[in-house]
Amino acid sequence: MSAIRSQRKNGYRWALFATALCVGVVVLGAFTRLADAGLGCPDWPGCYGHLTWPKSSESVARAEALFPESPVEHDKTWPEMVHRYFAGTLGLVILGLTIAMWRFARRAPAMQYPRWHATGLLALVVVQAAFGMWTVTLKLWPQVVTAHLLGGFATLSLLWLLALRLRNRPWCVSGNSHRRLTGMRPLIWLALVTVVGQIALGGWTSSNYAALACTDFPTCHGQWWPAMDFARAFNFAQSVGPNYLGGLLEGDARTAIHMTHRIGAIVVTLVLALLLTRLWRVGVRPARRLCGVVGLLLVLQITLGVTNVLASLPLAVAVAHNAVGALLLLAIVTLAHRSYSAIRI
Repeated sequence: MSAIRSQRKNGYRWALFATALCVGVVVLGAFTRLADAGLGCPDWPGCYGHLTWPKSSESVARAEALFPESPVEHDKTWPEMVHRYFAGTLGLVILGLTIAMWRFARRAPAMQYPRWHATGLLALVVVQAAFGMWTVTLKLWPQVVTAHLLGGFATLSLLWLLALRLRNRPWCVSGNSHRRLTGMRPLIWLALVTVVGQIALGGWTSSNYAALACTDFPTCHGQWWPAMDFARAFNFAQSVGPNYLGGLLEGDARTAIHMTHRIGAIVVTLVLALLLTRLWRVGVRPARRLCGVVGLLLVLQITLGVTNVLASLPLAVAVAHNAVGALLLLAIVTLAHRSYSAIRI
């Protein structure tokens, strides 16, 4: 098996840069959320009426006079604004990339540039900006925070998929291997759905401050099945509260969220184990390399998750847990793309 030497399309490096920038935005967003800096700036898009954040004692005094209920905390203002500026820069890069895709499509129609793919990305970024605003104005309402996180992961996945499409180097696979690879598509979709579902559960766990609802492992509160309140834990119709910083749920509800996230991890592990077994049997070198990448990321992600529990959620480990989750998602997206773009020889 080898890769076809297809012509790389214009915009590939641009898309690759945008993907790397989006990784930075996702990591910064995780850092901001986990450092409890989501409300570091009580207004939007500025910070206490500033383009950056208030620094001098005079500007801090004016800011606190304008927002008496939100005293200035410099260790929380700068992460929030740095995240906003990185996200804004990403939006501009995607805007430029979208315009470029339409121009390239007109100049070289035979190359079939993914212009609507880029256009959808641009629309998603606009929606993400709105969720970023609502995250602040609705005071970290868990539904909005989780949707904002999922939007960030969706943006990252679509950018990476765009880069793969522009790279334009499909696998060239022999008959039997091609049949095995394409036959894995339902399982690949199942893996993608379970990974996205686990990311959503992770976002719900974080936005409801349930990561430390259980501080022992593999049990929780010394029990395999502790007292849990699933009805309140997953009440998505809950009204907007005054401020969700620190969370509003009781202990049993937070425990239910935490345990559901653990169960989700078991489901993801089982599905990916089956996927990796079948992927290895495809019998081609690039597929086995990708198999190794997915397996390594899965082991690392489980290790980071357990460490979060036993070490009481160290900030660096928690941020790394988000980052590795993003990379695991990108690996599954890569496999999905390879299974659909592979050429039979």
